[in-house]
Amino acid sequence: MAGASLFSQISCNSVLVTQPRSQFSLKPALFPANSVRFASVSTAAAAERAKISGGARRILRVRAVSEDKWGPEKDAGASVAVAEEEKRPTEVDLLKKQLVDSFYGTDRGLKATSETRAEVVELITKLEAMNPTPAPTEALTLLNGKWILAYTSFVGLYPLLSRTPPLVKVEEISQTIDSENFTVQNSVMFSGPLATTSISTNAKFEVRSPKRVQIKFEEGIIGTPKLTDSIVLPENVEFLGQKIDLAPLKGIITSVQDTASSVAKTISSQPPLKFSISNSNAESWLLTTYLDEELRISRGDAGSVFVLLKEGCSLLTR
Repeated sequence: MAGASLFSQISCNSVLVTQPRSQFSLKPALFPANSVRFASVSTAAAAERAKISGGARRILRVRAVSEDKWGPEKDAGASVAVAEEEKRPTEVDLLKKQLVDSFYGTDRGLKATSETRAEVVELITKLEAMNPTPAPTEALTLLNGKWILAYTSFVGLYPLLSRTPPLVKVEEISQTIDSENFTVQNSVMFSGPLATTSISTNAKFEVRSPKRVQIKFEEGIIGTPKLTDSIVLPENVEFLGQKIDLAPLKGIITSVQDTASSVAKTISSQPPLKFSISNSNAESWLLTTYLDEELRISRGDAGSVFVLLKEGCSLLTR
């Protein structure tokens, strides 16, 4: 009864507390935030009530976190997404890879079948429609440098590729463009069992349209042989339709290699042989129909097509 008398001594009015709408609550508050009303309560009564209820209070702490706290993690995730997007090959990248794969093993087009040629033409047509450089002659910095011939339909090169002497092969056919001096050098490199040499032509070019240049050949150069490290003979060679076994020659070659090396060094010390080109057939034109940092497609006389890859580009390693 002592507790009952204690309650009867405390004078208090009812207290109506309305919680304001919180940004963390899914349900709206029943009353506006400014509608909270407190009746007067004596300090002693409040203390007694707290004592009776055990003095327990629920405290809700809300910590505001700045968006910057998650900045590094969010930025890292965005960077990964951007990197993955950049690594994803584009349609042009896929077409270029398909093109290089299509003429693999054709010896620059010499051994290409009719089906392969048709596939190459189709891929070239698609790439030309997506040409990122519509005016190649206005982007001479892209044209500048050494370009390796990977495929051609120009029949004028086929005798060069197919009629080389025994033990000699065409190592590389290239075109080097100097956009500052408006010069072009076409070069064919031959390799043999003892040395390498090259035949080149120097020419000047003039811009005739956003895609077309006129080329005038002025000089031919026969390079002096460059000595290789050692004589390397294949197991056999085909000559006049017959396969000749070269194994018995390896012993002889080894015995004369020192003498041959001395002769080759003497020849290599000589300057290259140059000759002028002045005939009426010393001019041609070239139309560049596709150009980027690693691939160039050009068309020449009689509808011939040339696919060239920039020296050092990743497509050359395929």
